[in-house]
Amino acid sequence: MGNKSNNQGLGVAKLALFSIGLTLASGVFSLSGDFAAGGAHTLAVLLGWVICGVGMLGLTMCFFKLSVVKTDLTSGIYSYAKEGFGEFVGFNSAWGYWMSAMLAQLSFITLLFAALGNFFDVFGSGSNLASMVVASIIIWLLSLLVLRGVNQAVAINAVVVIAKCVPIVVMVVAIILAGAFKWDIFMDNFTGEGSGMTLLEQVKSTVYTTVWTFIGIEGAVVLSGRGKNTKVAGIATVISFLSLFVLYLLISVLSMGVMPAEELGALTNPPMAGLLEYVVGPWGAVLVNIAVIVSLGGALFSYTILCVDSAYGPAEQGAFPPVFSKLNKFKAPTWSVIISAIFIQVFIVVIYFNAGTYQAVYAMSTSAIMVPYVFSAFYYLKLVIKGQGLEPGNNNKAMAWLIGIVGSIYGIWLLYASGLQYILIATILYAPGSIMYYYNRKKKGQKIFESTGDVVACVVLAALIVTAIIFIATGRINPFEM
Repeated sequence: MGNKSNNQGLGVAKLALFSIGLTLASGVFSLSGDFAAGGAHTLAVLLGWVICGVGMLGLTMCFFKLSVVKTDLTSGIYSYAKEGFGEFVGFNSAWGYWMSAMLAQLSFITLLFAALGNFFDVFGSGSNLASMVVASIIIWLLSLLVLRGVNQAVAINAVVVIAKCVPIVVMVVAIILAGAFKWDIFMDNFTGEGSGMTLLEQVKSTVYTTVWTFIGIEGAVVLSGRGKNTKVAGIATVISFLSLFVLYLLISVLSMGVMPAEELGALTNPPMAGLLEYVVGPWGAVLVNIAVIVSLGGALFSYTILCVDSAYGPAEQGAFPPVFSKLNKFKAPTWSVIISAIFIQVFIVVIYFNAGTYQAVYAMSTSAIMVPYVFSAFYYLKLVIKGQGLEPGNNNKAMAWLIGIVGSIYGIWLLYASGLQYILIATILYAPGSIMYYYNRKKKGQKIFESTGDVVACVVLAALIVTAIIFIATGRINPFEM
């Protein structure tokens, strides 16, 4: 592909803004409180962002390089894992991405109704009966729209991006101009001495929040093919990532200088509302809550499409049963829409009966997506080792090695920092997938496992699933406590 040109493609600025708009989601509204709630103080947050900045940039560039080097692998994350590590790992990568998309949708619902609860008491904290009923209606209405062939919302996306940006800009400017940032508070929050957590434990606690804020960057990178050429796309990818990183870091640092960590950790959802209210008064909270409602209202539609595509794509490639790829007269994949909606509906009911929080749900979504992320990085490193990681005309082998190694090491760090609880919770999410994998292979008359690697991966997954069931049954882990 090299530096192949597309004169009709997007330039650096437009492509970077497109990527930022696609990735900037609900996480930005909760950064102010989620780190503190997890026990991380300023130093740990800064170290967490350094690790995330280096590692996620490496991972992002792995996705970009794969989109350039392996243009034939059009199914994205699923196809990378399948091509690199076999059918079973590839299937689970696709399944994990689908699960993550549906849980992300669920987290949006939880935060949306928590924001609505600030205006309408009937919705409480966002996980009560009224929230469950109205959320269910919304999910099925959105699914009906997709079934009717509605798959674009350009106007909605424009409004959503503006809604996201206004309160963020107001918060940053207000903290600076109002003199709300206090150096003594910032330093008091710095190490968290006496908090009962070591620095390493604090840094590890930042993983889910930092990764959550960047979920979606892989989709933005894949869409970088809309750029005028690969150089433009590469520059836009780096600019969009660095812009988001600086924004997240700025919000995190400023927040730590406004309120003591204990007060930040006690803020209700969305935490940014409580922080801005503290700085400018009640209107600040109203502004943020309205922005969250508008932003997540649009995001729910976008993610309904993403959930459907996450099932339809693998079905087109034969990983999921063919029923997921059957189209109706509106060219919409009927059963991908319906089954995705059913899964989300089940998740909504489970969250209601377990009083699950937005933070707990996005932690589960992040857990599910780590497998596809990790194996994509490993696959690029594998290509580099085999001498296939460079696009034609590019001889910068050192950079390819650096990207592959950094992305892979970050993937290993994610698994380590996740801790046993969420690794086991993630395996529970993967359990139903193994049944579907077996059914699909059997139905098509294919060998269940095509390699020793597939068998080993299945045995490891089965062992983790059994362990997870035992731990949950004995109360040693709780999926709904972050």
